[in-house]
Amino acid sequence: MSEPVLPSPDASERAGLIAAGVLGVAWAVFPALLGFWLLAEIGVVSEWLEAHSEGGIWIYIGVFALSSGLGLLPTYAQSILGGWVFGLAAGIPAAMGGLLGGAVVGYLIGRLVARQSIETFIAKRPRSAVVRESLIGHGYWKSVLVVTLLRMPPNSPFALSNLAMAAAGVRLGPFLMGTALGTLPRSAVVVGLAHAAASAGATDIQSFVKQPGGGWILAAGVVTTVVVIAIIGAMAKAALRRVLPASGSGEQR
Repeated sequence: MSEPVLPSPDASERAGLIAAGVLGVAWAVFPALLGFWLLAEIGVVSEWLEAHSEGGIWIYIGVFALSSGLGLLPTYAQSILGGWVFGLAAGIPAAMGGLLGGAVVGYLIGRLVARQSIETFIAKRPRSAVVRESLIGHGYWKSVLVVTLLRMPPNSPFALSNLAMAAAGVRLGPFLMGTALGTLPRSAVVVGLAHAAASAGATDIQSFVKQPGGGWILAAGVVTTVVVIAIIGAMAKAALRRVLPASGSGEQR
């Protein structure tokens, strides 16, 4: 039995898909490159934020939101900066504030640039429609659950996820709640690791490594963080596999 011939996209749909593709490539490349730069310059950036007293945390949240939402800086590097500068108690809410602000920025960009073309594309392809149905077709709390599980794995790219979920038509409420629930565990772990390193008296990552035993402590902390986040991600993927098949067959509410 031959495969069905899929309809070719029209000019407007093609333009929207190209725009989404360009954003996807940019958001896959820039965060990785600029994230390394931020970590290398964390001492300089920390001093600058600390010099702005109480306003520094608001500057941090605003820059976090814009840079992550525009796909320029990764959330993990900025969460490290938050823990390094503001500690655990202030660093976690500051990082989450910036992250959720970035989610809103990315969501609005995704809706503006790609939603109409992606919806047309999905409507012509039944298999893609099933995936979209699992995100938006089973009520508010099912959408929150699916978004949460999609956000939890450490390899879930923040900017690309914003684009995909906004373009698929996920509503803003479940999108934000799922984003908060899914990213809080790994953000807290990263902020805590950075706070522990800064508490050792290091001015930047390089000086921390040069301290007696600093390299081993950093390596152990990174390994522990990776293991914890990987466990969280594995649990989320297993739960997602259980949720998605059931999503395709339920009644739309």
